Amino acid sequence: MSEKTTRTAKASPGGTEILAAVVRGAGRPFSFERLTLEAPRPDEVLVRLAACGVCHTDIGFWEAGDDGPVVLGHEGAGVVEAVGAEVRDLTPGDHVVLTIMSCGRCPACLDERPTACENFWEANFGFSRLDGSNALSGGVRGHFFGQSSFATHALASVRNAVVVPRDLPLELLAPLGCGFQTGAGTVLNSLAVKPGQSLLVLGTGSVGLAAVMAGRLAGADPILAVDRVPSRLALALELGATHALESGPGLGKRIRAIAGKLDHAVDSTGVAALMRLAGDLLKPGGGAALLSGAEGPGELPDGRRVFGVIQGDAVPWRFIPQLVDHFRAGRFPLDRLVRTLPFRDLDRAVAESLAGTIIKPVLEISPGFAGL
Repeated sequence: MSEKTTRTAKASPGGTEILAAVVRGAGRPFSFERLTLEAPRPDEVLVRLAACGVCHTDIGFWEAGDDGPVVLGHEGAGVVEAVGAEVRDLTPGDHVVLTIMSCGRCPACLDERPTACENFWEANFGFSRLDGSNALSGGVRGHFFGQSSFATHALASVRNAVVVPRDLPLELLAPLGCGFQTGAGTVLNSLAVKPGQSLLVLGTGSVGLAAVMAGRLAGADPILAVDRVPSRLALALELGATHALESGPGLGKRIRAIAGKLDHAVDSTGVAALMRLAGDLLKPGGGAALLSGAEGPGELPDGRRVFGVIQGDAVPWRFIPQLVDHFRAGRFPLDRLVRTLPFRDLDRAVAESLAGTIIKPVLEISPGFAGL
């Protein structure tokens, strides 16, 4: 970790001094740098970040390192510090979870289907605003998922900043912006699992375990969890899985012996053999959702469907509050998945996530850059 920073942030009409973790090469240690973030435009909000989850999408972009110097991070949570002149639904002091960005103008957005936004790729992965501008100084690009939350401050908008209760820890709520939303939304929205239907979850990382918990919420039975890591399978059983199976030879036969043909399957592994198996195990009319970016073949014989899902087809400003309510009621114990680390330990968080020793690392980003 390199450090180029002072220990306090200063807001001014010209922008805010921030500390950001910059990617400056494929797989290189993050460079902690002092940058200037522009003041919010009329439709933007400035958020002081308290926490940010580390997601495998962040890790994939960090490993590739081919976008030039950029700031990643897309599971941010924090406190609104300033709002643009046109912002009506957010006020300074609001606690918010940051999530996916959408344009708000295309037919899908106007129909409140932000995951189908016609500009989804550019809005989330373009490292700029949709007009091509960039709010960070020094040639560093931000706006990853409309936020770039590996930093002390970020600019967001009313479309990707969701108000959450002030009495709940932001470090626990941060992963609702992507990973937990994706796993739970896939079960509750994309597959619309009904009570008594069977559900197979391939991979029990944070997304897969969120799917397991959502399966229990939906009343699925049986819920079969598959992984290579025994400790994760044990946790899956505690969180709602009825059966835990280690991946390996004869997996399909073992699944059939328990559940026969399946109503639903969720794959969060991206392993081609497991994605094929998910489709093969479906009963007529069953559905398998792929969460690794794969699109799948779509329709198969007997009305079976194998298809890609983005963010659990969630409408974040509705779905995230629902998950918060489930968490508060003890029905969605996301705290069982989270392990917090100081912001300065971002490299360690990535390494432990890749090694599978942490299910969901969340960075605590304290005011005044404490500890950096």
